[in-house]
Amino acid sequence: MADKPILLVCDHASCRFPASLGDMGLDPFARRCHLAIDIGAGPLTESLAKSLGVTAVVQTYSRLVVDCNRQLMDPSAFLEYGDGILVPGNRNLHQADKDLRASAIYWPYHVAISDQVSRLTEAGPPPALISIHSFTPVLNGESRDWQMGVLWDKDDKTRRVFLAGLRGAGYKVGDNEPYSGKAPQDFTIDHHAEEIGLPHVGIEIRQDLIDDDEGVSKVAEVMHDVIAAVPDKLGMEYRRNTA
Repeated sequence: MADKPILLVCDHASCRFPASLGDMGLDPFARRCHLAIDIGAGPLTESLAKSLGVTAVVQTYSRLVVDCNRQLMDPSAFLEYGDGILVPGNRNLHQADKDLRASAIYWPYHVAISDQVSRLTEAGPPPALISIHSFTPVLNGESRDWQMGVLWDKDDKTRRVFLAGLRGAGYKVGDNEPYSGKAPQDFTIDHHAEEIGLPHVGIEIRQDLIDDDEGVSKVAEVMHDVIAAVPDKLGMEYRRNTA
């Protein structure tokens, strides 16, 4: 198992629904659109994990089943409507239905992240947690010019590493744009990193940059170099536990 002090996570890597939920009342387009999946984020995360030799935890069910980057009490954890699309399978859900999805999908994902944080902390310095997402170029009819975003709240040092690296590669990079890491809809980083003081950052990539293999490869090459430099730039002394 990889024991470098980097942990990649991808909350919205898949558009897969459990067989028991069928198509959730959605047509094929809606089941594969940006509401269902962070397009390109999964392949990018897997490519980076392989090239860097680091650990990644990837959610393998759609965010429309349950959004693992939300607190379960947040209405958007079981999204009923967004960007002009109604989600019939999430309308009038009973609490028992929500609890079932949480126990089968939500909590196993977060337990897996916690387990890897513990394992990596035992192997060396506590890892930097890097959460990878993608965003749609157009939302609610409005174009978004940012190519990437660096999302942060309490960790300014890791934020500066990514802003400098991605901007240095020529990208138009938002600082807490197009979303803010200070917003409450950021459960994964809040729960797994901020609560215990791990270095952390959220990275958003515009989906038209990574919606095919060529785009993923190009962005992965840039992000590889930025992420590879994180331990040195943050002063994380790497030691392998040989006991």
